[in-house]
Amino acid sequence: MRVMGLDPGLRAMGWGVIDVSGSRLSHVANGVCKTSTGDLGGRLVSLFDQLSDIWEIYTPDTAAVEQTFVNKDGAGTLKLGQARGIAMLVPARAGIVVGEYAPNAVKKAVVGVGHADKRQVEHMVRMQLPGIEIAGPDAADALAIAICHAHLAATAQRMQRAVG
Repeated sequence: MRVMGLDPGLRAMGWGVIDVSGSRLSHVANGVCKTSTGDLGGRLVSLFDQLSDIWEIYTPDTAAVEQTFVNKDGAGTLKLGQARGIAMLVPARAGIVVGEYAPNAVKKAVVGVGHADKRQVEHMVRMQLPGIEIAGPDAADALAIAICHAHLAATAQRMQRAVG
């Protein structure tokens, strides 16, 4: 199974692709879709085009995105939500149901603690995918989301087999 994790952002959208075979994870690729300053519509188009190109190259079987949490800046939260919409739209156009995970759930799945900091998350991503070059903090978060989805999807499949 090939999993793409997406860390939505309007300036920088992290992405990471891993392959999963049983309990074995292997790194495929990671990076960051970047936009320059400018009008919101143009930035969203840029994110869509970049992510669509990446999707076509790596053709994941499944995808996951981090849920947006509401913060003090309502306008910022709305803009992040629009970038998140792009992160969900690209896989949805390919017929993929997108997994959604709260930031604390991702940290708990990867680090073991729901309130881990970014350095701890990146360290554990490197431990689970040894020898990789990570394109930056957004890409590390995206790989963590992919790892979280891989673990939770495998658990759900085992539960289904046990019940049915």
